[in-house]
Amino acid sequence: MAEAGAGFLEQLKSCVVWSWTYLWTVWFFLVLFLVYILRVPLKLNDNWSSVSMFLNTLTPKFYVALTGTSSLISGLILIFEWWYFRKYGTSFIEQVSVSHLRPLLGGVDNNSSNNSNSSNGDSDSNRQSVSECKVWRNPLNLFRGAEYNRYTWVTGREPLTYYDMNLSAQDHQTFFTCDSDHLRPADAIMQKAWRERNPQARISAAHEALEINECATAYILLAEEEATTIAEAEKLFKQALKAGDGCYRRSQQLQHHGSQYEAQHRRDTNVLVYIKRRLAMCARRLGRTREAVKMMRDLMKEFPLLSMFNIHENLLEALLELQAYADVQAVLAKYDDISLPKSATICYTAALLKARAVSDKFSPEAASRRGLSTAEMNAVEAIHRAVEFNPHVPKYLLEMKSLILPPEHILKRGDSEAIAYAFFHLAHWKRVEGALNLLHCTWEGTFHEVSVYPKKELPFFILFTAGLCSFTAMLALLTHQFPELMGVFAKAFLSTLFAPLNFVMEKVESILPSSLWHQLTRI
Repeated sequence: MAEAGAGFLEQLKSCVVWSWTYLWTVWFFLVLFLVYILRVPLKLNDNWSSVSMFLNTLTPKFYVALTGTSSLISGLILIFEWWYFRKYGTSFIEQVSVSHLRPLLGGVDNNSSNNSNSSNGDSDSNRQSVSECKVWRNPLNLFRGAEYNRYTWVTGREPLTYYDMNLSAQDHQTFFTCDSDHLRPADAIMQKAWRERNPQARISAAHEALEINECATAYILLAEEEATTIAEAEKLFKQALKAGDGCYRRSQQLQHHGSQYEAQHRRDTNVLVYIKRRLAMCARRLGRTREAVKMMRDLMKEFPLLSMFNIHENLLEALLELQAYADVQAVLAKYDDISLPKSATICYTAALLKARAVSDKFSPEAASRRGLSTAEMNAVEAIHRAVEFNPHVPKYLLEMKSLILPPEHILKRGDSEAIAYAFFHLAHWKRVEGALNLLHCTWEGTFHEVSVYPKKELPFFILFTAGLCSFTAMLALLTHQFPELMGVFAKAFLSTLFAPLNFVMEKVESILPSSLWHQLTRI
């Protein structure tokens, strides 16, 4: 019974929303018609005469003050909107409209609907959500304990921002926890550990979980944050692999027994893929590049749909280190597709391969005399495409800006992505003779004056308030300088504005019978 009542209320609400969405003009004219019919009992004519008399007694100073105040208020709104846009990248009025007014008018929250209709482990939904996201986890991110902390030991400064670490904490909770963790003591401890801000508290919780049983996520945390060398991190990841592989095989057999087991299997899959990927990165760091390539290829074959980890970018970097350019081209042919998310790694690696074919013999003077050959044109176009995707990269590759440690998260097409790419790929560009020279000539000749991309377009309300502020300020100035002339213009404007309404009312009075009109006005 309660469900039927709730369904009726939802239906009623949707009908009201539909009526206000599509029939607002009918409502508007109906209200005008009723007001006109009731003008006699409501004494609208007398009230309008009183208002007209009051307005006629107002001096020009009042209108100057009115328009000046309007200009001041709209100017304050403009300043606030501009400050909010520069700080947060969006309009405050638009954000309030979307967040608060849209749900009241029947708008649908895409995020909530996606979350309710899809699961974290569904490959298609993951691919769609990742492709629409602007902030990505850096696929080549360093190890906190073995690499980031070395910077802290030397300089006494933190290499990661709080915002970056907070995003990582959210990633860990998404990939390494599930709703059934509270049923297992070790997983329950790790669920709290991933939410803990203090690194020492996280490490202590991981040790506490390992005292209960072999917990794969506890080994992951220790490998990432407690291990002080890559070799030590690799040892802990191997222990995590042993524990994680067992959990994955057990949950794989039970995944069809219910939603709880299915969620646990998704979590175990994410844990296993993460461990194998980090083990491959450990091998790459320790100089065992061929072994790392094999591990990455095997991982991509075993889990081809888990594209959210961007393992192919790790593979591209390792293949470039081996100078296996044919294999690099094969990987690019698969992932450099218009339907897949682009990245600086894909675009600039494609440009590097095209530049490699001509860069050793390229000369700007010779090219200007004889023109570009087909191969040179292909290389230049590939560099154009890469620079258009992320124009920040050339300054780091050409060492015009100093490199810093890459963050754990990057903004696609932003400066952070450029830092992350150049940090690992600068050596590959230097290895190809003449590649940086070709990049410098192409970038300097075409893109040196390029603006910061992506350029944020000004929101509508900033433009609207700027126009409103300017218009009201102009009205205030003109009213102050030419009060009588502005009065004439105002009366002419109002008479022109109300002329269609008066014409319609005259036609209505002439069409309707006088007796019916009399009865309606009496009602």
